[in-house]
Amino acid sequence: MHHSTPFHVPVRTIMTPGPVEVDPRVRQAMSNSILGQFDPSFTTLMNETMKLLRLVLQTTNHWAFPIDGTSRAGIEAMLCSVIEEGDIVLVPSFGRFGGLLTEIAERCGADVQVMTCEWGDVFDPDDVINEMKRVKPKVVAIVHGDTSTGRIQPLKEIGYACREMDVLLLVDAVATVGGTEVNTDEWMIDGLITGTQKCLSVPAGMAPLTYNERIEDILLQRKSIEKGLATKEQLLSSNFERRIRSNYFDLSQLQDYWSPARLNHHTEATSMLYGLYEGLRLILEEGLEARFERHRVNERALVAGIEAMGLELFGHSENKLPTVTCVAIPDGVNGDSVRKMLLDDFGIEIASSFGPLHGKIWRIGTMGYSCQQRNILLTLGALEAVLTRHDVKVNVGEGVQAALNVYQQKERISKANDG
Repeated sequence: MHHSTPFHVPVRTIMTPGPVEVDPRVRQAMSNSILGQFDPSFTTLMNETMKLLRLVLQTTNHWAFPIDGTSRAGIEAMLCSVIEEGDIVLVPSFGRFGGLLTEIAERCGADVQVMTCEWGDVFDPDDVINEMKRVKPKVVAIVHGDTSTGRIQPLKEIGYACREMDVLLLVDAVATVGGTEVNTDEWMIDGLITGTQKCLSVPAGMAPLTYNERIEDILLQRKSIEKGLATKEQLLSSNFERRIRSNYFDLSQLQDYWSPARLNHHTEATSMLYGLYEGLRLILEEGLEARFERHRVNERALVAGIEAMGLELFGHSENKLPTVTCVAIPDGVNGDSVRKMLLDDFGIEIASSFGPLHGKIWRIGTMGYSCQQRNILLTLGALEAVLTRHDVKVNVGEGVQAALNVYQQKERISKANDG
């Protein structure tokens, strides 16, 4: 008889830029019994989830639904459904995930034109607009908040220019939706993708997205119905020459699945949809502006604590991503050793970074359910202790006190406003 080790999950405080801690009410929702994918109770849940997504994404788009898969699945679904062989795609890349957009667009056969800037910076919208005028792309694909550098790219002016020039704007908003302002319609974003594992505080496994009629027009031109489901007439009307290359990520087929037609595509991730529905409901229960303010306050407290401790932040402050704080690793310090001690001795996880920033910065996430006062204070106190053990000269006791000052000031302002 085989005797396996009992499964044990250690208690953690997750302060990475994703995944983050999951709201207990989401975990409870995900423990419900499984429904069949065409059960009226389940299809009602699908419809209600679409309604909630529209509110969270601040859009009136009809199409707003999740892709089953992580955030990357949503990005790939959007890009491969829109981009055809030879299309010119402009990617303004200011971190790792601009590189991801570039790679996926290249795999779709696009003629990809890449703009780059130093990691830690973002683009002046005018520079992007001028490059659009030069290369005349069909698509601009851009990241809103890149967690690898902790920067956020202003999008409103770019969105207006795209609409004026009849260019499609596709946005990776994985690190921002639910944590800071993302206004799909006002910024004239044609297609937007996010993920469950960051500010939505749901486990990784779904990529909610939305797109407008400009995208839908392309999908209908490229539409085909799976051969095992199509009638003879439908097969004859399918545009196989322009058919979307991926079956799983074919938005033209997925929207049929999420429409009243309920044309079968794949078996829906039942428990994940329960979690997404509850996560969206909790965001709206808190209120978008109240949620954004919670993220801003906890970010201010973390930054105040880091600076008071004597550490330096990475990147230009004017375009800092509110949900990720990047800290420069002091000279001579083994960043991975600090992270290991934080995890082993305090149960707190923070992240390193990628590419040219690997080993040079720590990244601390303040996202969703992880974004709370208790976690900020614990992280600051633990980081001070670990750095002291690593012989780093820090201003002992000042980090936590600076963060507490932020919280107390916020409390005084709230009381004054209530009075």
